[in-house]
Amino acid sequence: MERVRTSDIGAYVGRRVRVQGWLHALRLLGGVSFLVVRDGWGMVQAVTEDAADLAPLDEAGAGLETVLAVEGQVVAMPQAPGGVELHHPVIEVITPVRDEPPVPLSKREMKVALPTLLDHAVVANRHPARRAAFRLAAAAMAGFRATLQAAGFTEIQTPKIVASATESGANVFRLDYFGRDAFLAQSPQFYKQIMVGVFERVYEVGPVFRAEPHDTARHINEYVSLDAEMGFIRDHLDVMAQCRDVIAGMLAALGESCRAELDMLGVALPAVPAEIPRIHFADAQDLILARHGVDVRGEPDLSPQDERWLGEWAREAHGSDFVFVTGYPMRKRPFYTHPDPRRPEYSNSFDLLFRGTELVTGGQRLHRYEDYIAALSAAGMSPEPFSHYLEAFRFGMPPHGGFAIGLERLLMQLLGASNLRLVTLFPRDLNRLAP
Repeated sequence: MERVRTSDIGAYVGRRVRVQGWLHALRLLGGVSFLVVRDGWGMVQAVTEDAADLAPLDEAGAGLETVLAVEGQVVAMPQAPGGVELHHPVIEVITPVRDEPPVPLSKREMKVALPTLLDHAVVANRHPARRAAFRLAAAAMAGFRATLQAAGFTEIQTPKIVASATESGANVFRLDYFGRDAFLAQSPQFYKQIMVGVFERVYEVGPVFRAEPHDTARHINEYVSLDAEMGFIRDHLDVMAQCRDVIAGMLAALGESCRAELDMLGVALPAVPAEIPRIHFADAQDLILARHGVDVRGEPDLSPQDERWLGEWAREAHGSDFVFVTGYPMRKRPFYTHPDPRRPEYSNSFDLLFRGTELVTGGQRLHRYEDYIAALSAAGMSPEPFSHYLEAFRFGMPPHGGFAIGLERLLMQLLGASNLRLVTLFPRDLNRLAP
């Protein structure tokens, strides 16, 4: 008999089907046995009043997480998971498991300490709620790709071993590359700019690495970055408009393909305004002083508390979970950032805050070769390590800009998770290299 996915069983009422998966739960209640099978798409319950039907499990000494196949009659049952259940089951044990799982997968919630959950992530990630979060991640990446493909962008994959650091001021992981110094890429920034000279519009989905010794709930040292770069822009406002459309497209993809996961996790998707409200960095600092009596003027960046306050303001003043902060000081931004022509101490850059936390960083880049030489000189940096990068600008690059979205940060804010590690498959941080 051909296998049927648990998500499709509702179409087979009145017929016998074969499902395969893991023994998620087994309950014996007053002579009636309930066996729950979990596969990669959902769960289905099998019910029997005949203890002999469970004999294959007993003979194999098989417990929870045993891999098995179950054949049974599909019966409509509104109170059952998914509205159907299997009657008269025939069980085949494929891979018996005799040890107790290290975390309680059959419980609605895994009430274990974060270190325990992460130590056993190879098993803990099977839990339906964690699986749902990672299904959302997959759909968000698909939505990112689909939105940009529809806007004429081309997907690229750039090297993750690079010869020079990308972001000034950020620590890098140093490698021995056959006797030469190399680094894990902090971002695909240089390469995606170079590829604007080839395709005009490019994007990438891939890992990036930051060797910053953070030990906070919102930082990890390897994460998934969703990057885009586009040419022939007027300024950073064009980039912000494209960023808005991408966020809207990603959330729409979640609504279309992950309704079951959203319902399981109790997540309501936020509305993305047709035009996301924005505030200049200097005005944001004045606003914080006026509303909260905290003078942060002169600071080159926003603190997490500053971001939370601005998120509250966006919700109160504009009814928006999103707000752009533009014009960050040039001294805080990388050397390739384009200054504001009217206020050169500020930049044509932005961050997008989502529910009071930075989600996106982007802006307009320099595009003239001589401007790069001047910017590197002003930063006390030699052009030599960037020679291949600068070659693209020697031979003509249009005004361009782009942005990067942190996938795990998006999930953390969307799900209201208390820690970025809860929405990361196998997090890498200051202390964790395994599993």
